[in-house]
Amino acid sequence: MYQIDFHQPIHIHFMGIGGISMSGLAEILLKEGFTVSGSDIHSSPITERLESKGAKIYFQQTADNITSDIDLVVYTAAINFETNEEYKEAVRQKIPVMKRATLLGQLMHNYQNAIAVSGTHGKTTTTSMLSHILLAGETDPTISVGGILDAIGGNIRVGHSNMFITEACEYTNSFLEFFPKISIILNIEEDHMDFFKDIDDIRCSFRKFAHKLPDNGYLVLNGEIDNIPYIVEDLNAEYVTFGIENDTDTFTAKNISYDAFGHASFDYYKKNRYIDRIQLNVNGEHNVKNALAAIAAADRLDLSMDIIKKGLLGFTGAKRRFELKGTCRGFTIVDDYAHHPTEIEATLNACKNFPHEELWCIFQPHTYSRTYAFLDDFAKALSLCDHVIITDIYSAREKNTGLVHSKDLVSKMSAYDVDVHYIQDFEDIEKFILKKCKKNDLLITMGAGNVDSIGNSLINK
Repeated sequence: MYQIDFHQPIHIHFMGIGGISMSGLAEILLKEGFTVSGSDIHSSPITERLESKGAKIYFQQTADNITSDIDLVVYTAAINFETNEEYKEAVRQKIPVMKRATLLGQLMHNYQNAIAVSGTHGKTTTTSMLSHILLAGETDPTISVGGILDAIGGNIRVGHSNMFITEACEYTNSFLEFFPKISIILNIEEDHMDFFKDIDDIRCSFRKFAHKLPDNGYLVLNGEIDNIPYIVEDLNAEYVTFGIENDTDTFTAKNISYDAFGHASFDYYKKNRYIDRIQLNVNGEHNVKNALAAIAAADRLDLSMDIIKKGLLGFTGAKRRFELKGTCRGFTIVDDYAHHPTEIEATLNACKNFPHEELWCIFQPHTYSRTYAFLDDFAKALSLCDHVIITDIYSAREKNTGLVHSKDLVSKMSAYDVDVHYIQDFEDIEKFILKKCKKNDLLITMGAGNVDSIGNSLINK
């Protein structure tokens, strides 16, 4: 495998350099003195930023882009190997090719403190929380996050220290390419069933991820994960657990309360010893757990309690994670990225502590495989609302097999005492909301697709 060494910069070409993750890696390498080129379909603020830092970008993906001075070509799982002219030309010229996830793992070798945040849910939020703590501690970290974080003005921050933090996604086992020194596993549940066979296959993947740690590494685990001994069996690295109201966990939250805006606070205990009262600026019990995971990692890095508290208090949420968008005709609009039943349930439970009268949800299912696999669970989670509008499934990477439709979810919800509607067109959804949603109601747009555009449009009415 090609080894990426910051002390030996080379020329790397990115296929799809304008993507949110690819662009971040390109920016890190530019800072380290690498020659960077790449291609994308069209110009964007991201490509303009990279060009301003010295990247050469082509806005057509042709064989001519693969010049003889390129040392390595990086690609994403989205490319078609049979038709992509750049990829075929790189192979013809015998230029080494590498997946994005592999490159990210290679970058980790260059940082003394490389932190990887994994889990079915909560990766972006926990990475963002820990990033705020690291920034409060003036550690000058390099940060790669899967969402837009206001504190760093985007999804990437290029630091100048030995500190690196990134999300680690289990899909296609990409996180098994990583080499962290500190790993966090927030939870392990069924998801990405278009790739994994079953929950045991997923658990096996997370076990392998845990065992990527070196002997002097550090693993942070949610104490609620089933059969933790299986995950840590024969693990030489140290591991700790976190949880709520459980004295067997290393890091514990007790006496959780919520303020008038639904923001959580809790008593923080380490090894059954009270340490301090922690105030968060985000909602929900799930974010208390995310905060505990961030605290556990920060504790390993010997950051003070004052820095940890300052960092957590400064975090008001990542984009599309219970993001308060504004108001329209007296009702409040929030947007959330939740697209798995567990995430939806956690977010809607958090709404209980947010002042409102009736709760509305516009839900856009994400991928056919996920919708089909969790129809009953989606219906149960959404039943926490007073009113639900379900729009068409956002296909993302998948083709419609005809096995499932949004109307099937509407049908499943007939078993619950909830006002539910299927509305296909976004403009029709807006008209319906403007007619039905009342002053002091709470409207949440939910899903990993483009459903957030409805809230943006309503606010501009």
